[in-house]
Amino acid sequence: MIEASSSAASDRIKKAIRDIPDFPKPGINFKDITTILSDLNLFRLAINTMVEPFGKKKVDYVLGIDARGFIFGGAMAYNLACGFIPARKPGKLPYRSISVQYDLEYGSNTICIHEDAFARGKRILIVDDVLATGGTANAAAELVEKLGGEVVALTFLVELGFLKGREKVHRYPIHSLVTFD
Repeated sequence: MIEASSSAASDRIKKAIRDIPDFPKPGINFKDITTILSDLNLFRLAINTMVEPFGKKKVDYVLGIDARGFIFGGAMAYNLACGFIPARKPGKLPYRSISVQYDLEYGSNTICIHEDAFARGKRILIVDDVLATGGTANAAAELVEKLGGEVVALTFLVELGFLKGREKVHRYPIHSLVTFD
């Protein structure tokens, strides 16, 4: 396990993220995290630092949001010794599912989870790569609550503070490794 202070880890991760202008459409400045995923030490640092606040909390499941949330969520579930729930786009889950439609910074989308993803009362940690406008995270929390689960927290590798997504999900504890204001 690679150890570092949260502040030092945040600085290292932030420096590794590159900007891709006008992606996926003109006017969007995309934060590319593939630089972290491809570097073993940075990826381990990111996962370990993201898991740290939850190591002593009871987490029954990590819910990872399609698709980059799967990368972080799966590794975090493994580290927290709990189950993993994929929140997917419509038509991607093989069993009966529930869904929520939401707005994002450049359009709208829908996410789904299996209707039997977990039993009522279970504690769920929601993970995604980026907190932008908060629509996706809010939809994931709504799915958890529809099934009677408790949202432990929302955690992100990157938060785009200037988009004020935190305001949309303020009723939950929020942890972000890196913030761009």
